[in-house]
Amino acid sequence: MRKVGLIASREFVAAITNKGFVIGLLLMPVMIAMIAIAVPRMMRGRTTPLRGQIAVIDVTGLVLADLRTSMTPEAFARRRVENTNRALAAAPPAVRDAAASRGEAVERTAGPLPELRLVERPAHADVQHEKAWLTEEDAAARHMALVVVHPDAVVPAAGATTYGAYDLYVASNLEDQVEDLVFDSVREALVTARIRARHLDRGEVDSLMRVARGPSVTVTKENERPTNRNFNRVLPFAFAGLLLFAILIGGQTLLTQTVEEKSSRVIEVLLSAVSPIELMAGKILGQMAVSGLVLSLYVGMGLALLTSFALLGLVDLSLLVYLVLFFLIAYLVYAAIFGAIGAAVNEMREAQALMTPVMLVLMTPWLFASAIVADPNGTFSTALSLIPPVNTFAMMVRLSTTTPPPSWQVGLSVVIGIASAYVTIWFAAKIFKVGLLMHGKAPDFATLIRWAKAA
Repeated sequence: MRKVGLIASREFVAAITNKGFVIGLLLMPVMIAMIAIAVPRMMRGRTTPLRGQIAVIDVTGLVLADLRTSMTPEAFARRRVENTNRALAAAPPAVRDAAASRGEAVERTAGPLPELRLVERPAHADVQHEKAWLTEEDAAARHMALVVVHPDAVVPAAGATTYGAYDLYVASNLEDQVEDLVFDSVREALVTARIRARHLDRGEVDSLMRVARGPSVTVTKENERPTNRNFNRVLPFAFAGLLLFAILIGGQTLLTQTVEEKSSRVIEVLLSAVSPIELMAGKILGQMAVSGLVLSLYVGMGLALLTSFALLGLVDLSLLVYLVLFFLIAYLVYAAIFGAIGAAVNEMREAQALMTPVMLVLMTPWLFASAIVADPNGTFSTALSLIPPVNTFAMMVRLSTTTPPPSWQVGLSVVIGIASAYVTIWFAAKIFKVGLLMHGKAPDFATLIRWAKAA
């Protein structure tokens, strides 16, 4: 065990003192920070407001006045605030408080208010003729869209119970934002006109339709915690990503270093002092410490971020225990495979052919994560969480959903994972023992099986 410990410590120190490892470790936080800084700047990239003309053919004669009111800068500002408040209604209090404290920053991110001017067209105007207005080039005012209000948009046709709406014709290369603005404005104008036609009070109608969204609480057998739908959708992918990233960090490094040491004949010097099994065990444990360090750093950053926004209560901290457990199992499986492949080949180019099916298997749970989240306790999700070597990923995704699996399934998946890790390490050790001193043509899977039988 002393020799295994020395090899493991050598692998760990060599990895964490490597400039490439340090850069790779810092790359993700730097990218996240850059995205957090760049995205708001990109979103407020438009420094000048949208300006242009919207032509309207109102055959009812009842909508145009309300449309002028709903298309003023003040109306745009009011609806922007309403949409922002609606989006924040389902957010945790800390997020709402942070948005409120940075209200001016949020306003700057949204950009300047649009300046759209209505151009009234006669009610009997020919629509085909008016469409040509959209293609006219006028340096003074940009022609953006033509709105044609249906005759039954305010009062239903005789014998009908449904209302009409409007037709929209837009100029080429028009920003998507304009269509959204026109829809919101026309919708508000039509609703106001319909309420007035029925001699109702708009304020009373709005009050009747306004229902405050109350907070929801997720109840499990163990505890209760606040519910946040968007957060709950992202959480399974976050845990699966952490697991995948940590395994790839250690596994790829293990593969690369083994291939380099074999091709440079360093491995022969090491084998003069230790056995192949001790060398393999030391390498796996050393890189496991590296992966564990990376995983701890990213989990720590995630917890610090959640704590700063008072969102830590949305996460069941027992998931961290499962994350560590399934990381250890999954890492042993894939590290043994990576180590065996590294010992079997002579250069990285040869390793690609053997790595392709391994990477496909490794990515399978990630590809099916959406299906697992949609039905965590369905037949497919249950089966995938009990089939090695993907069971660890699938079970981690199921555990981080709002409907975690029964305890017996989790226990069974752990037992299956441990058994698969034992079998994989046993098989990989035989290949590692034979492949270290083998040179020449790169082996295929059939050759690897023969090596395992011969060892």
